[in-house]
Amino acid sequence: MSNTFYEHLFSVENKVALVTGGTRGIGLMIAEGLVRAGARVYVASRKLDACKKTAETLSAYGECFAIPSDVSTLEGCKKLADEIKAREQKLNILVNNAGLTWSSPIDEFSEKAWDKVVDLDVKGPFFLSQQLLPLLRNAATPDNRASIVNITSVNGLRPSNLQNYSYVAAKAGLGQLSVQMARDLMQDHINVNVIAPGLFKSKMTAPLFATKEMERQLLAAQPMGRSGAMEDAAGLVIFFSSKAGSFVTGVTVPSDGGATTTS
Repeated sequence: MSNTFYEHLFSVENKVALVTGGTRGIGLMIAEGLVRAGARVYVASRKLDACKKTAETLSAYGECFAIPSDVSTLEGCKKLADEIKAREQKLNILVNNAGLTWSSPIDEFSEKAWDKVVDLDVKGPFFLSQQLLPLLRNAATPDNRASIVNITSVNGLRPSNLQNYSYVAAKAGLGQLSVQMARDLMQDHINVNVIAPGLFKSKMTAPLFATKEMERQLLAAQPMGRSGAMEDAAGLVIFFSSKAGSFVTGVTVPSDGGATTTS
């Protein structure tokens, strides 16, 4: 088999992608991987400065544009979708990555902590996907399916030492929501899959890496002895969004170095 076959099999070249929460952490890793792979990528984030910086940095590798937005509300989802519709006729790849966590003892956990996390982590992905369905349907064909990739967490698959109740509920809920969406969008030639990341370095996990000793102990507890890298996050999105993954929909893949299955 020639290299051309492999390049075609895993190609996302010239596809249009949107990554929410794409200016830092796993979202930035995914955005960078897609840009480097030849996709035209839009990143969305609440902070204007972060959007500008990300677009400037990733544009060194290809096409990247940033749109400041808040996808925790229906209004914000509509606004972002309208911005994309004004620039593109189709959307091949939607990565719902924007998320928030909140930890607090069970006796003190507040309604605010519940609502803020659930609004962004599960309501946002649903309504943004809904608002972008016309562009996703425009891109989708039986031979070249559109792709929605929802980013959850291993915390949505199993309990942890963190008392992040609304986060685990939202991420588990997003996983099941994704299965329902995959079923309902099947005939539209839109695949919906889930990546459940384990330990990746990000602003969200920064407290776990606060000191060299904490980092050493943390990595020593990982089955592969390391945290996730850009290729680990972006590679799965590229797989799901290319011909290689076109026969896969409604699944959750833990990207955690085997932590959920071997430890």
